Amino acid sequence: MSTGREIRLIEEDDGGWSAIDEELNVASQGETREEALEMLDEAVALHTGEAGEPVTDEDLRELGIDPDSIPDEPREPDAPWFDSEE
Repeated sequence: MSTGREIRLIEEDDGGWSAIDEELNVASQGETREEALEMLDEAVALHTGEAGEPVTDEDLRELGIDPDSIPDEPREPDAPWFDSEE
């Protein structure tokens, strides 16, 4: 059964694996392909709100972050694995 997600798997130089959900721009890694995919599923669930707890302004303050300094809308990640040029 297909989930319709486009996932890219990359074997790293150190032998580990990176898994990237192309549509959501969410990535994770693992020592094996299976582990990378399991970790990606968890990262996607956290990203989409299907898992975890929402971060509150109080949580941010406890971490020393001013909640007003956080943009309301997510920004494009500044990570090389999301660059479309190869």
